[in-house]
Amino acid sequence: MTLSRMIARPLLASTFLVGGVNALRNVDQHAQKATPVTDRIVPLAQKAAPGAPIPTDAKTWVRINAAVQIGAGLAFATGRAPRLSASLLALSLVPTTLAGHSFWAETDPTAKRTQFLGFTKNASMLGGLMIAAGDTEGQPGLAWRAQRATKDVRREARTFSKEARREAKHLAGSARREAKLARAQLT
Repeated sequence: MTLSRMIARPLLASTFLVGGVNALRNVDQHAQKATPVTDRIVPLAQKAAPGAPIPTDAKTWVRINAAVQIGAGLAFATGRAPRLSASLLALSLVPTTLAGHSFWAETDPTAKRTQFLGFTKNASMLGGLMIAAGDTEGQPGLAWRAQRATKDVRREARTFSKEARREAKHLAGSARREAKLARAQLT
């Protein structure tokens, strides 16, 4: 792990760790803000997965989101499964931002400006997490590996095809010589 990753990951994760702990300490307050978001998401989730045990209580969703932020934040900060943990943090950030920084619903100009700043801060963190989720730490990514494997298979197929034609030509020549020899012996 490079020095920049060793410093950047804990710095980026710190917001989620503090936010997750804060959400667990103030579940009621966060649930009140989360209710408009959960009221929209729960029916969609129930429709998408009819048999799944999907919680309907905003407090439960706040606790789940806080647990994801703490768990993925710790994993990301320590460099364990950084791409997965960055993806989980990014997913948890979307409902957090919608519930906690709905500047469009504010009427007071000062509160609207404050919420807008929080919204843009979270949007920039989302961008950083998206970069981190795609970071292969200098190693080839899955797309490159798949493309490389495809090229390798094509090259091997061409080589096999050439060898098969050469062998077939050799066998055909041998068969002609054998047939010629057999005809010569019959006459």
